[in-house]
Amino acid sequence: MSGLIPYVFFPGNAAEALHFYQSVFGGELVLYTYADAQRTDGPADAIGHGMLQGTVELFGADAGPTDDAVHIVGASFSLLGTAEPEVLHDWFTKLSDGGTAIDPLQQRPWGDFDGQVTDRYGIRWLLGYQV
Repeated sequence: MSGLIPYVFFPGNAAEALHFYQSVFGGELVLYTYADAQRTDGPADAIGHGMLQGTVELFGADAGPTDDAVHIVGASFSLLGTAEPEVLHDWFTKLSDGGTAIDPLQQRPWGDFDGQVTDRYGIRWLLGYQV
């Protein structure tokens, strides 16, 4: 049993977003369309369920007609200590591409490193590590 895995409903661009996250974090990506799931409440080629599995796990789908698309306020997806420092810096750079680096990944007065970025899909990430 794994821990918390975010499930994000995208506004029609789930395949693009999940491929982007795979390019950032690596891992295995599995996508099922609405047609694969025998769903008729949206376009047959829309993503009904997607899973990125690896060091970072993330599930997602294209929002259905009764689902709200992603709009996260007042929260971050935390990746504190989930990888080696070089990897976390690489992820931060990749997540910043097309997004906004809110607070650079940098050393803090207490000695730890952290930073925040909102990616091109509107998801805010907190990345960091201890020395």
